[in-house]
Amino acid sequence: MTRTVVLTLGRLPKALDLARGFASAGWRVVVAEPFARHLCGSSRDVARSIRLPPPSQGKRAYLEALAKVVRDESAELVVPVSEETMHVAHLPPLLPPGARVATMPPDRVLALHHKGSFVDAGLAYGLTVPESLPLGTPEAAGLASHSAVVVKPVHSCSGRGVRILAAGDALPAESDPHLVQRFIRGAEFSTCSLAHQGRVLGTTVYRGAQMSGSVAVSFERVDHPAIESWAARFIAASNWSGFISFDLIVDDAGTPWGIECNPRTTSGLHFFESADIARSLADPTAPPPRHRPERTLQQFWSCLTETQLSLFKGGPFRANLKRLLTTRDVCWQARDPWPLLAMPYTAWPIIRDAAKKGVPFGEVATLDVGWYEGAT
Repeated sequence: MTRTVVLTLGRLPKALDLARGFASAGWRVVVAEPFARHLCGSSRDVARSIRLPPPSQGKRAYLEALAKVVRDESAELVVPVSEETMHVAHLPPLLPPGARVATMPPDRVLALHHKGSFVDAGLAYGLTVPESLPLGTPEAAGLASHSAVVVKPVHSCSGRGVRILAAGDALPAESDPHLVQRFIRGAEFSTCSLAHQGRVLGTTVYRGAQMSGSVAVSFERVDHPAIESWAARFIAASNWSGFISFDLIVDDAGTPWGIECNPRTTSGLHFFESADIARSLADPTAPPPRHRPERTLQQFWSCLTETQLSLFKGGPFRANLKRLLTTRDVCWQARDPWPLLAMPYTAWPIIRDAAKKGVPFGEVATLDVGWYEGAT
């Protein structure tokens, strides 16, 4: 009997990697997605796409609709893809026996999604994390008076709402909870790991090779043992299972400082062999996932936009053009070409919203599925 997996988002290239991986391993792939059209919907490896109400319109309604998909499709495994992970973590009590969600319980996921409690966890595990204090407290004001700081919402992604202030600058007044974090000067890296019961199955360390705003649209995989060790220590101390990702700054002394955690996948997923990731999610005792041979990957349409902007608005046009023409796209497969070719059509709802707001694509791609305390 064919096994069925439900992916809980289809609009992002990460979902396409997961869909292709599970399909190549013999699974039937169903995508549950709030958008009527999306990237994975044009893939030959997706058996069915089902539209759901977004979590932004009600958490409970989203979960009940998703649970119905799992029941109706007789799915064995549910794999969250991105920011909707914080919602999907609450799904298990609504599922029939035998259906499994590939993430940790909601209290564990939300604790690391919160930027302040992630820092608290890092301190408890004896790891290097920057001093971080709640905005609006005397302690935060004291830190900002003598140190450069980063001010950011406690729940956000893709750099939304992040500001860097020089020492002595006035802190902003915000109605939503924000964190004031000591600014660490150095090179920024990100990770994406898959783990099982505190054991790392595979880790990618990467950095942005080209940016669109604060979001990387081209990525370079690097070897960095100190960062891999930092991630492994956190995963072991937390006894983590599933995907977990970190943003880190490596200072001039070579010390990694963990600044944020994403208890989900990130773009580092693209550097793994997709079939290996699927096998590891289905069976953690399978051989560890291997890395793809490519060291640099890109999101072609986003990189094309940035290359055009660098021609007309000033910037490294020649370097951008060379990268555009020589770097493999994360979505391209000759056997399954339509996800890349049709992306301007399937991604139109996100492109439209980004244009309306005047912000990069990545900053609006998950607004309807993000975790916000006010929704019910």
